[in-house]
Amino acid sequence: MHNKDMDEKQITEEKEIEITDSFEADQAQKLADKEAELEQCQEKVMRLAAEMENFKKRIEREKSEYMKYALDSFAKELLPFLDNLERAVDSVKDSRDFDKLIEGIELTISGYLRTLEHFGIKVFTAEGQKFDPNLHEALTVQEQEGIEENTVIKDILKGYSLHDRILRPALVVVSKNAKKGSRQKETST
Repeated sequence: MHNKDMDEKQITEEKEIEITDSFEADQAQKLADKEAELEQCQEKVMRLAAEMENFKKRIEREKSEYMKYALDSFAKELLPFLDNLERAVDSVKDSRDFDKLIEGIELTISGYLRTLEHFGIKVFTAEGQKFDPNLHEALTVQEQEGIEENTVIKDILKGYSLHDRILRPALVVVSKNAKKGSRQKETST
């Protein structure tokens, strides 16, 4: 019996070795598969990184080109107004008809303002509004009776905005309350 126990023990050990060898072979195969998969993933990541870098460079080039020529259509639309002003100067040299000159310049200004509005540039006036340092730049302050203090009483230069951003604040004269006794006496002649 002892021999039988030995044989069974040997068979069990052989099966364990077989199982262990099979397990190790299976694990070695799984490791090799994972290493191959990792290598493929690394290659994909490297390709994606290269593609991303090329994409960034292309976007920078396109952005640079866009910025360089962004005003192209705007500039083209303004050129006719320069042409009109030059024609107006030439025509006044010949005819001295100042009424026609004024009419032509007014039409040119009107068209110019419409073109600016087409591109989102709007003119704004401040007269009669409460002084706002975000929209107005005070050139001077003037005493004014009957008008609330810090009210814009005159536009020196109109203000302009591009969409919702101020391009140039309006240059204005702002009211302040007249102090009693500070008014000069008017004399009649």
